[in-house]
This record gives sequence, structure tokens and C-alpha cells, in this order.
Amino acid sequence: MPPKAAKKNDDLVRKTALTLIPGAGDVRIRRLIAYLGSLDELFRSRPESLARIPGVGEILSNQIYNGLKDKGILKRAEQEVGFIEKYNIETHFFLDDNYPYRLQQCEDAPLLFFSLGKTNFNKPKMIAIVGTRMPTVQGKEITKKLVEEVAQTHPDITIVSGLAYGIDITAHKAALKADLDTIAVLGHGLDTLYPPSHKPTAQDIIKQGCLLTEFLSGQGPDKPNFVKRNRIIAGLSDATIVIEAGLRSGALITADIANSYNREVFAIPGRIKDHKSAGPNFLIKSNRAALAESASDIFRFLGWSSNEKKKTNQPDLFEKFSEDERKVYTLLLTQGDCPLDVISRNTGFSPGKLSTVLLNLEFQGMIECLPGKIYSLCR
Repeated sequence: MPPKAAKKNDDLVRKTALTLIPGAGDVRIRRLIAYLGSLDELFRSRPESLARIPGVGEILSNQIYNGLKDKGILKRAEQEVGFIEKYNIETHFFLDDNYPYRLQQCEDAPLLFFSLGKTNFNKPKMIAIVGTRMPTVQGKEITKKLVEEVAQTHPDITIVSGLAYGIDITAHKAALKADLDTIAVLGHGLDTLYPPSHKPTAQDIIKQGCLLTEFLSGQGPDKPNFVKRNRIIAGLSDATIVIEAGLRSGALITADIANSYNREVFAIPGRIKDHKSAGPNFLIKSNRAALAESASDIFRFLGWSSNEKKKTNQPDLFEKFSEDERKVYTLLLTQGDCPLDVISRNTGFSPGKLSTVLLNLEFQGMIECLPGKIYSLCR
């Protein structure tokens, strides 16, 4: 094996091993690496050094140190890397350039996840559609109609869901039919598929989007996994739409997570005494979701105008920009909202130069700075 390939292999084994340490967790590992400054520094640190970090302590420091040296954990990580290489699975570690910027904004997002297929996780617009596993005929029709409306005015949107029975699979199929990218977030490893009857749709999704999971091969479709994966559905999306769900539905968990991430949540209202409308109605009544009856309601609330208008105005806008301003504007146009570090990495501008370019675009009313130093095109 060539030296570069060997190093890449070793790095992936270490990253995978991090996810296997008992009691560590995504949030703690993320904070540790941020405190120490790099992944390499974490692997070099002694337990006594880790114990001095605020919030770590002796017990956790020993768990992490011993876990990174544990032969069983390392062997399992090596097995997983072999599986990844065999099936050409793409990996996304939270420090890598290919990690979605929307998930970067979520502290509890997975350290590492895997994808099969090809899609742009940083597309300008991404929405999640979730709901009950046992929808009514009307619920399915609403889902199909909603996706059709999305495709008509925003053909660049990606539809995110969970490949489950009911609303999820209906949304995926409608997206494929409308030629939209779609991402299926799984509650198990990529060596299996649940439910098995959705395999043909999953194969189509790989060609027109991707399958995504944080779970290793051999990890089956256990109930807690589906609850856990909901944070990825919410975190990947600008907005989450709930169509038919009971009060105890996993769709409401996804909606609550989306709210905690300061993402928009929409609910399709239903009849008062219909228990499958109880979830959306509750979200609206408790101000946890905005009422939506159509895709146009959602776009109007989000301030998303149609792509046709943007294409018409784009040449005129570009004539007003300097070369540097055009570079930043094009990045935001193609990638969507971007944190400052992502803009810096993609443009290669020095901090001083980038600050000037961003300020000029703000003065022109072309972009705006959102909380967390995230820049967006003015809508």
C-alpha cells in the first residue's frame, strides 16, 4: 500500500475508533478536540493531561485514553475501514472539508458518518419531510403534491427523510419522480436495509442522492437508533415539514430537535378529531411550527423566491461586482448559507481581505450576516 494511502487508512481507523469509546460521546469528543487544538493532540495526550481539562475528570480521561489504546476497539475500527473500502463508502468526519456545514452548527451532530451515493450536502436549499408510518390516503397525496410544487419552482432543493414506511418513503419516491436529489438517513449500518421492501427505492436514491448513516456495519435497526438519527434529518435541513403524525410520533421528536437548532418547522394541519393530525395540530397550537397548506406557504415564510427570478437577475448583479465580490457571491449562490471559515477556505482570501469583501457586499444589500458569523444572500 502506498504511504499516502496507508496514512489515510490509519487516520480513518483512528476516527472510527473515537466513535466506539464507551461513555465518550460526540459532544465530549468534539469539545476535547476543540480544547486541545487537533485530533493528533488528543491521541498524544496522557490521561493525567486529559483529566485537567474542564468537564473531563479522571474517570472520563481514563476511558478515552484506554479506549484509544484498546486492541478490541482498534480491531473493530480496522474491520469497519475494510468494509468502507470494499463498498466505496464515503466518510465524513466533523473536521473534514466534506462535512456538511449545516451539521457543523449542531453541537451533538455525529463525529463521523457514512454515505453511499453522490450528493452535495451543502446545496443552497434542503428540506426534511417527515410523518407517520401509517398515513391516510390524503396524507400521501398531500406529500406527493407538496414535493411536486417544490420541484416546479425550486428544482435545486434536496428532500431529506428517513426511508421509513408511510410519509418518509412517499416523500423519497415523489422526489425521485420529480428529479430532485433526496437523502435517506438510516437507523442502521450500510450492510443492511430496513425495511427490506424499500430496497428498490434505496437503490434509486443512491443514483439520485445518497443513503446516510452514522452507524457501523453490523448495527441493526434497533428502535433507539431511529430516534438518534432524527437529529441528522433535522440538522441537515433548513426546514422540517411534518405531515400527519400522532402525539408520540418520531416526527415530533424531529420537529423538537429542529426547533432546538433554530431551524424552521412547518406542519400541515388536519381535522381536530383525527389522531393522525394530532401531532401537526399540536405543533401549530403550541407555536412550535408554522402552519403550511402548500409549498408556496413554506417558501414565502422562508423568503425563498423562485430560481427563475434569480437566474434573470444574476447577470445584472455580476456586472456590479468586483472579481473578489463575484467569487464570494457565487459561492453563497451555489452553496447556500456559509460560515465564515467555509468562505475563507473556499476563496483563499486573507482575513483582512475577506472582511472587506463581505462588508462591501453587505453595504450593497447583497448579503447579510446571520448569528454565528454565517453569511447568507439577502432574500
